[in-house]
Amino acid sequence: MSKSMTILAISLFLFIAVFSIWFLKNRQVDLPQTPFREIDVQTAVKLSKLPLECIALKYPNKPGNIHETEADAVPHALKTPVFSGCFDWHSSVHMHWTLVRLLRLFPDMETSTQINSLLDSQFTDEKIATEIAFFNEKFNLTFERTYGWAWLMRLQAELLISGDEGSAQRARKLAPLVKIIRDRTIEFFNKLPSAIRPGTHANTAFSMDHMLAYSRIAKDTELENVLKKRARDFFERDVKCPAAYEPSGVDFISPCLAEAQLMSQVLEKDEFKNWLDKFMPHPKAYEFTNISAPPVITDHKDYVIGHLVGLNFQRAWSFKMIAEALADDDPLKQPYLNLAAIHLNAGLDGMDKTGYGGEHWLASFATYAMTAE
Repeated sequence: MSKSMTILAISLFLFIAVFSIWFLKNRQVDLPQTPFREIDVQTAVKLSKLPLECIALKYPNKPGNIHETEADAVPHALKTPVFSGCFDWHSSVHMHWTLVRLLRLFPDMETSTQINSLLDSQFTDEKIATEIAFFNEKFNLTFERTYGWAWLMRLQAELLISGDEGSAQRARKLAPLVKIIRDRTIEFFNKLPSAIRPGTHANTAFSMDHMLAYSRIAKDTELENVLKKRARDFFERDVKCPAAYEPSGVDFISPCLAEAQLMSQVLEKDEFKNWLDKFMPHPKAYEFTNISAPPVITDHKDYVIGHLVGLNFQRAWSFKMIAEALADDDPLKQPYLNLAAIHLNAGLDGMDKTGYGGEHWLASFATYAMTAE
């Protein structure tokens, strides 16, 4: 081949490569208009039956706490008698939340009597005192930080807004434990040097969002101010979230979307819009494909791969809440709402395939996705 032909071939190859990169970066991915499924009483009853079953189910269980001596090796229900079912402490907490939320929205559903009876048996002074004693042990001061802490605050927030005497009484009983966790939350976030960003329990933005909602409902100005300040410290300067890196094979949280959802609650509307444009790829852009498409789930019954079913729900509520923070005429609003509906449907399609690996927690994510306020 002559030198000129070689140069021509190389030039053609480079042109094709550059064009291909440009095309992929600028290709628009169609997002079908999809209605968001609202919860109805039949769905509420179906979802409520999962926590009603697992809250009383002590085993299998993953306690997750540190044993200081042989004397600590006792059944978990003796240490955390309120939140001892549903496989682990945090799942038990947010499955209790599921019952409280569904009972508030559907007070006359067929499982309401059973729910009230169970909650009354759980929220007793004696049981909560035992939980407090457990959290005050030396090696349990950071137990469930911050994911379980966040769901405990979300549970308390739901009790506070439920408006009936039963919920008000349960909130009063739970308040001493919440106060301990609230104080430790302020201490922790004031000293945390930087955000924790995985797609699992330790994600800082996910926890802060739940805690911020509690602080506003509880009118806890000190907690709210700490959370808002530290959210700005951690996330306000972030740009170009690596959406193409998501998800990992065991995620149930989208780090990019959790952060964007939190900042939608922290920043003013115009401020948030400017921040979002710098932080996230356009929802129709190729770089956003890994987040716009529901994840591939190879084994629904695997306890950690099955997390991806929950990721669909978390994405759904984040897309929806981000959209609601945008102006009505914002061109991003409808694509985000479409993505919310697509992921909600994917989550609902997958959750019945998970076995107990999903049954012990997914009802809470499904409920939150369909009822987030």
